[in-house]
Amino acid sequence: MSLHHATVEWAWDGGDFPKRRYSRLHTLDFGHGVTAPGSPATAIVPAPFSSEAAIDPESAFVASLSACHMLWFLDLAAGAGWVVKRYRDEAEGTLGRIAPGKMAMTRVALRPQIAFEGRAPDAAELERLHHEAHARCFIANSVTTEVVVEPA
Repeated sequence: MSLHHATVEWAWDGGDFPKRRYSRLHTLDFGHGVTAPGSPATAIVPAPFSSEAAIDPESAFVASLSACHMLWFLDLAAGAGWVVKRYRDEAEGTLGRIAPGKMAMTRVALRPQIAFEGRAPDAAELERLHHEAHARCFIANSVTTEVVVEPA
């Protein structure tokens, strides 16, 4: 077992709190000097109470699934003797209604584009690598969201 930490910090900006006219900008601190600006998605909370220049929780969720899958894919490819030169994933998550008044990330599509050095896996080998990476991904194993891999 290992523990992982994040500190989320927000402070009131003096806006009209009861009328929900206050900034939702906050800081995400992952320790070791790594911080990032956080915000709700502007599609959910409009500017100026949110910011497109910050990380929203839904995008962070999609990025977490994508990065976990990629890290396992790289490890499995290395173990099988393939050399990955480049990995790019333009992942996309869908926020949808699951019940009256209740929303969830219902689907995440991973769309990895991978370049190999030398011999590349054939379609069946590539599918096996993605299947195994998905099965081993700690984040994918932690959620009920449908996660699909649609390689380019």
